[in-house]
Amino acid sequence: MLITLIAGARPNFMKIAPLIKAIHAAEAAGKDIHYRLVHTGQHYDKNMSDTFFEELGIPMPDVNLGCGGGTQAEQTANIMVAFEKDLMANPTDLVLVVGDVTSTMACSIVAKKLNTKVCHVEAGIRSWDLTMPEEINRMVTDALADYMFTTSEVANKNLVLSGCCLENVPNGLIAPSPCRLPEEGYTFERIKQRVWYVGNVMIDTLLANRSRFRKPEVYDALGLEEKQYIVMTMHRPANVDEEAHLKALMEQIITNVHGLPIIFPIHPRTAKIFYNLWGDEAQLKQLFPNLHIVDPMGYLEFNYMVERAKAVVTDSGGITEETTVMGVPCITLRDNTERPETCTVGTNELIGTDPAAVKPALDLLFSGEWKKGAIPALWDGHTAERIVEILCTLGAV
Repeated sequence: MLITLIAGARPNFMKIAPLIKAIHAAEAAGKDIHYRLVHTGQHYDKNMSDTFFEELGIPMPDVNLGCGGGTQAEQTANIMVAFEKDLMANPTDLVLVVGDVTSTMACSIVAKKLNTKVCHVEAGIRSWDLTMPEEINRMVTDALADYMFTTSEVANKNLVLSGCCLENVPNGLIAPSPCRLPEEGYTFERIKQRVWYVGNVMIDTLLANRSRFRKPEVYDALGLEEKQYIVMTMHRPANVDEEAHLKALMEQIITNVHGLPIIFPIHPRTAKIFYNLWGDEAQLKQLFPNLHIVDPMGYLEFNYMVERAKAVVTDSGGITEETTVMGVPCITLRDNTERPETCTVGTNELIGTDPAAVKPALDLLFSGEWKKGAIPALWDGHTAERIVEILCTLGAV
């Protein structure tokens, strides 16, 4: 069985690393499973691509499609055109996509139009917020996927309720209407041949590399101490695109952390907005002396910082999974999340985007009453092994 693995953006790299390792192990055990790695080039900054390949031991891709930059539509179109040519020149048994980035959706569409089976790792995740480009990517990919691997029981239910699960029957494939709930009797048990609840591949990467986390230079340069600083990430349009809102949000965060240093590895998109608002780095430092803006970090350095932080303030999704496993309090500046298990089981709290919600959350943190949390089921570091074992059984399908 030949699998074409798709990676295009930073979150993808953390998810394909354990899959490649598991495929290598299966090959060594004599299993008929092989892969070809396609990098779409969606993220083209070195700290968002090359560094992750090097740190996580991911082999250089067989091809880089070079489709970085542009609007959502331009990037989607560029990836589709480039991947279509590549897939026609390099036929495969299965195209495996991970996560919910533009590359995930674009390559799934191309594969299905060329009658190639699609496997989606991290299927069924839903925020139910169609203003998020990622939500559209998830819905389209799941609607097309032949095989789906999920991170939680919630994701399983989402697939059924979305009408994404086709049922294999003798006369072909029958899909329930996506506009209504499935008919009585149409349960997850009846479509389990196409959906597997296996756990979280990103946690495989976290656990495999936790002993390798590397102290960044900024840690000693700023004289940081364990549990005596905050890590912050912010990039979503709902938080950074409107100037008055961003100012109010930042003021609430900075003034309610009791003077602790805030380490902010800034997304390039957010950096432009920050400097337009507050001037250069020197002016920012004068206004907010405990805010330390740093360049994006590699995987090992960033997670070193997260593991030792008092808390993380973020509007990301993936980071909430990592903080849950590492037991680090996480404050998420979003109105919804596609990873509810990080809130119901883990250390994450969803507080919304209203700046007024920041102080109560930070007060709770500094009172020492933040919830302890637990690790969701099957987030045990062996998800990729389970996926590859299943894929090996599908080789003749």
